Amino acid sequence: MSKYDYDLIIIGSGPSGRSAAIQAGKLKRRVLVIDRKDKLGGVSVHTGTIPSKTLRETVLNLSGWRERSFYGRSYRVKDQIRAEDLKARLHMTLDYEVDVLEHQFNRNHVETLEGLAKFVGPHEVEVATDSGETTRLTGAKFLIATGTKTYRPEYVPFNGKTVVDGDDFLEMAEIPRSLCVIGAGVIGVEYATMFSALDVRVTLIEPRDSFLDFIDNTIIHEFTHQIRENGVDLRLGSAVEKIEDAGSHVEITLENGRHVRSEMLLFAAGRMGATSALNLDAVGIETDHRNRISVDRKTYQTSVPHIYATGDVIGHPSLASTSLQQGRVAACHALETPTLPESPWYPYGIYSVPEISTCGMSEEELQERGIPYEVGVARFRETSRGHIMGLEHGMLKMLFSLKTRRVLGVQIVGEGATELIHIAQAVLNLKGTVDYFVQNTFNYPTLAEAYKIAGLDAFNRMPIPDEFKVRKKEAKPAEIKVEPAKKEAKKA
Repeated sequence: MSKYDYDLIIIGSGPSGRSAAIQAGKLKRRVLVIDRKDKLGGVSVHTGTIPSKTLRETVLNLSGWRERSFYGRSYRVKDQIRAEDLKARLHMTLDYEVDVLEHQFNRNHVETLEGLAKFVGPHEVEVATDSGETTRLTGAKFLIATGTKTYRPEYVPFNGKTVVDGDDFLEMAEIPRSLCVIGAGVIGVEYATMFSALDVRVTLIEPRDSFLDFIDNTIIHEFTHQIRENGVDLRLGSAVEKIEDAGSHVEITLENGRHVRSEMLLFAAGRMGATSALNLDAVGIETDHRNRISVDRKTYQTSVPHIYATGDVIGHPSLASTSLQQGRVAACHALETPTLPESPWYPYGIYSVPEISTCGMSEEELQERGIPYEVGVARFRETSRGHIMGLEHGMLKMLFSLKTRRVLGVQIVGEGATELIHIAQAVLNLKGTVDYFVQNTFNYPTLAEAYKIAGLDAFNRMPIPDEFKVRKKEAKPAEIKVEPAKKEAKKA
């Protein structure tokens, strides 16, 4: 028997904590998950990934957004869409997610404890419950998976109703007629474009001259054109000078002198690591200016070897998908069990309207590295499936090495982008080339056919491989024949 209460204590039940706990349970180790909420799932289930994506699907369904190219911009599935309509599906989905998670924990013998945890020693935590009781527990290894919380600067007059952050936004009493979103990051862009699809007048403010800089410029230009066409007023390059809560509306003053008035303001400019309550000083772990923890990206060990950290609390890429992988890898390493490493290429998905998804390098990255490349592009309107769905926009862009012909990156904007990207991810991780897309047969009609179109687009402009070059047969030198009569004449 170990001298500790548990082999692994996990603080936080978000994607990375969840996957680590289930992995530890399958390894038949004693594992405990501590979460400050009475329902498991963390930010991902309750205020982040699942709620925002559920809200997006509800908006697109009730608004009839996907059918408007056929039936006109005034087409609606439901004429009057209210906040209750959006919340109904949201709560059903969240309850189901929590139920599934609790079942997984029970099936794998994962223990849970509700309360706020803090370190009191290298191998000991103290857990305070809402009732005021405290419990001290020891663990051989620890995993910090506390995620992030919204950044709330002092100059923003949050009131939970008309001036809100990403967490409050989901609890709105009614859909505003106008919305201002500050921060054109992933969260800000997702919510701004969703509500634009509901015909809410949306203004999206970003202090920098550009946004979503990790996305290929061609895709961003296409995306910007589409959201402006959909009614989003995108204002780049000027910071917010002042925010006034006027009761019935919010007044925003920008440094360039412009004003924005809206019924509701969503502040979505950044998140902070949720580590302030952990008392990390007790174990000698330091955090950066956003309260995030540095780790070894192969093992997810912190500066204290028996304490691991995964998920959003360690920063980039801050995706639920990568967090799930990180938790599994960290748990296996902590419990000294060999496992497969993470794949080098993972997809990035932005659930805006339209969707954006990428995998691999962007064109700007290739130029910075001096890698010779070719581009293949396909428009969704070039596919029969695109015509059937009534898609007027959407594109797929592929980048190939001129030297090795390998796929280097794929970027997609448009309907189903986050699903389509996995074809590219598989080819990237298997070191496939442009030839795969030319040789492969895709279901017809599908949007996946865009891969074939883009592959041929690049293939037709790339140098022809030696084995496919057409070689002309060399003509043999002509033989000179002498007629018999001429031979006699020569003798004479």
